[in-house]
This record gives sequence, structure tokens and C-alpha cells, in this order.
Amino acid sequence: MKQWKFGWLAAALFVVAVSCNPIEPEPEPGPGPEPQKTLYSLKSLSEMSLREKVGQLFNVRVEALDLTSTYTQTGPSQVVIDGFNRYPCGGLTLYAANIKNPQQIIDFTQFLHDLGNYPLLCIDEEGGRVARIANNSQFNVTKYASMAAVGATGDPKKGYEAGNNIGGYLALYGFDVDFAPVSDVNTNPDNVVIGDRAFGSSPQLVADFASQFLLGLQKNTVEGCLKHFPGHGDTKADTHYGYAESLKTWAEISSCEMIPFRKGIETGTQLIMTAHICLPNVTHESIPSTLSPMILQEKLRGELGYKGLIITDSMAMGAITQEYSPEEAAIRALEAGCDILLDPADYVSAFEAVVSAVESGRLTVAQIDERVSRVLALKKRILESRGQLK
Repeated sequence: MKQWKFGWLAAALFVVAVSCNPIEPEPEPGPGPEPQKTLYSLKSLSEMSLREKVGQLFNVRVEALDLTSTYTQTGPSQVVIDGFNRYPCGGLTLYAANIKNPQQIIDFTQFLHDLGNYPLLCIDEEGGRVARIANNSQFNVTKYASMAAVGATGDPKKGYEAGNNIGGYLALYGFDVDFAPVSDVNTNPDNVVIGDRAFGSSPQLVADFASQFLLGLQKNTVEGCLKHFPGHGDTKADTHYGYAESLKTWAEISSCEMIPFRKGIETGTQLIMTAHICLPNVTHESIPSTLSPMILQEKLRGELGYKGLIITDSMAMGAITQEYSPEEAAIRALEAGCDILLDPADYVSAFEAVVSAVESGRLTVAQIDERVSRVLALKKRILESRGQLK
């Protein structure tokens, strides 16, 4: 593995605070030094083994690569290198426990990018209560009360400013993908999981703000991810813990929840995250949308014409684990049309199950290649936009 190097910023990064109800930070340490640009090469599909291809379809916690312990990973580690060599993944997501301070995260993300074939580094940085960096006092960045507060301004330019601000510091710290904007329409007052994470309760308002937030991220060479398809805003239960459903018909969903997703697709989103909610009045069965070919292939790919990557919500959430093993859930998600499996409950078991499914013929090599091609295309897009592709 090539050496990873670090440079220094000539001056501290100053992020301009926006006027859409941000919470101004107290004086804190600056953002830290800017990493030196490194050039990366990507393996082509024809150069990859089956195991390497399967790995590209997984995005996991760094801890999933540590096959010897359950310690939180916050820096370069030989056990992570060893785990990656055995189970190479296409992406890694960092959570609050992995993030300590500006210099540490720059060092860590450079180390992770160097593991091989440029793993996509992802984070949940929505702004508001879900913000792994902004809610860490060691980082001097603008903090937002919520995206609902941004939406309440009624000015979509504030959505762009929020995305531009967040994208700016995510790029500095080495992230490639932000699992945002939340594109759910918050129509159910009993909803316990979305609430003020959404821009509002108006489908058009959410569409306008989410699409502008997306553009703000992309200006900084950070890709956004619309979530949670086909819309988590009209549910009562929380898929983190178990079964959740919406009883709407597809006609009702099309006139509400689909409006932000349609606009996001038109705007150029490269990723859409699935929700584990069930739509019994659409699919006529109690199956999470993540595992539904009707929802992902007939509706998202077919009706909406989406060509980009489909990534699952965390496969360790209760809505999945209470009904399916990690092995079966991974295979069924790929069969349904997902491209990337996020955070399986047992990465090693899920990985080996997908390999076995290809070897047995349950999944075809053509299905795997189609999905890997999309992953590689996104990596190439990001690296080219940053001038870092060999």
C-alpha cells in the first residue's frame, strides 16, 4: 500500500454562517490542515476477482473490518488493513465514535482511501440532530437547528447554502458521500423518526430545498444521497426497531412522496437510499421496500427512470434483522435491485453468502457486474471532479 501524506493549510478555514436559523458555534479549534492531493487508480471490472466485485457492493462500518475485536476505530490500524484484504468493501461509513478532531479525521480518511480501489467514505451529515461533525465540539463549523428550520425560511437558496456549507467541510475532511438530503415529506405528526429532519410537510417545498441542498454538496465534489425512498414521512413506527408501514396507495404516494424524489433525479442525484417501510397497498405483501423488486425496479427504475445507485438503509436495523438473517437479507436486497448494501448486521456472513449465491447461480455474474459498474462509475466521477484519478 502506498504511503499516505499530509499537507498543511496556509490559513484556517472560515465557513460563512448562513442566515437560515443556524446555531452559531462557540470559538473552537480550526478545521485543521488540508490533506495533500493523492492520485488514485481504479481497477476495471475485468481486472477484479469475484470476491473483489462482491466487496464493491458493501458499505460497512470500519469496525466490520476489524475481525479481532469490537474496538471503535479512530485511526490507522493493521487489523483494518488485514480485514480489508480479506473482505474488500466498496465503501465505509464513519459515525460519531470514529470522529475525534480535525487532524485525526483527515489522517483517518486518507488512510482509509489508501486501503485499495478507493473506498467511498460516507457520513450522515444532514444538519440538525443528525450531524456527526457539526455536533462534535472539536469542529469549528456552522451548526443548524434543523433542516425544518431551513425549510421554514421559504427560500430554497438557503437549502443550497446549507448544502454548500456542509459539502465544503466534508470535502476538506476527506468524505465522498453525504447521506443527505432527507427527502421525506413530514406529513404524519405521529412520526417518530423523521420530524424536523425533513425540510417540511409540503411536497414541493421539500423538493425545492432538497434539490438545492444536493447542488450545494455537488459544488464541493461531495455526492448527496436522497433518502428514504419511497418516503418515510407518513409512518408512525421506526424502522430502526421493527416493522413500519404506510397504508397509502401508489397514486397517493405519487402525488406526495414522489415529488421530491422526481426532482432530485432531475437535478442529478447519484444515490438514493431505500427505506425499510412496507407498502401493503402497493405491493400487496408485507415486505420492506428495500427487498421489493416492485418498488425498486418497477417504480424507481421504471416509472421514475432513475439510473444511479440504489443504496439500502442500514441492514442492521430491526425492520430487517427481526425478519431476515444477514445472509438472506443481503441476497434478497440484491435480487430486488439494490446496488450497495449498507451496514449488514454481520458483514462476513453477508459477504460470503453473496459469493455463494453467485457460485450457485441464484445471483448471476451479469447482475453483479451491472451493480459494480455503477459503483466504479461513481468513484470515477468523484475522483475526476477532484483531479485525483490516475
